[in-house]
Amino acid sequence: MDLIRGKRELQLRADAERAGGHRIALVPTMGALHAGHLSLVELARSRTDRVWVSIFVNPTQFNQNSDFEGYPRDLEADIETCRANGVDLVYAPEVADLYPQDDQTWVDVEELSRPLCGARRPGHFRGVATVVAKLLLAAKPHVAIFGEKDFQQLAIIRRMVGDLGIDVEILGGPILREPDGLALSSRNVHLGPAAREQAVALVEALDAVERLVASGERSRDTLVAALRARLGEAPLAVIDYAELRDPDTLELAPETLSGPVLLALAVNFQRDPSGAGAPVRLIDNRVVVAVPREP
Repeated sequence: MDLIRGKRELQLRADAERAGGHRIALVPTMGALHAGHLSLVELARSRTDRVWVSIFVNPTQFNQNSDFEGYPRDLEADIETCRANGVDLVYAPEVADLYPQDDQTWVDVEELSRPLCGARRPGHFRGVATVVAKLLLAAKPHVAIFGEKDFQQLAIIRRMVGDLGIDVEILGGPILREPDGLALSSRNVHLGPAAREQAVALVEALDAVERLVASGERSRDTLVAALRARLGEAPLAVIDYAELRDPDTLELAPETLSGPVLLALAVNFQRDPSGAGAPVRLIDNRVVVAVPREP
């Protein structure tokens, strides 16, 4: 497995691989690799013959510098994880390599960035779209793979690639879950024992609403109330948002559902009453299909 730190070196490597007839898949990450990331690596391997992973903690998508500074970093461990899982190349640039001094160019996918996480984190998705564009230009992959847990991020990247005409296929990797259903996240380890037990409220809320839709419920407000009711049973949970959205445009779902709908959740879990753990924000989602009622 190769480690490349420089953008120009990576571009030359990509040119050589393409000239040799090889297909490249890129899995962009910020490190702290876990089984969810590795499932994306497996998906990449099934689609191409060269699997590359980028490891870069992107400063422009953090709203607070303290969050950026405190983000977990263990490059050596991540490199070993990549090596053990058959990754062909790791790209781990320095900040200055992707953000030259006095750079002035940003990528902003305006409408898709407004709701959900974008409404709570101004500028976050501008940073995400900009760094992903830079990574795609550096690695020149045929395929780039992102997790579906970050549904809004995936939608924004797909729109950016389409709008700018970047020649790459964007694939979403299914959400990988822990045995009790909690979506895998590097943040889960920061939950205290009580908060960790209560965190299953997210997937249980999604399950409950999916059952309601399957039984014929079509009222958006009724389904939102059901999401909030289940989340409200977790004493340490503070709802950031629990919404039904159009999965393509991310616009608010109609009052009466008649097709696919995105169930989107973000919940802040407080520190355990015992003082264990730390405050953690978790997200989860699911797309369900509300078949129109017969007239």
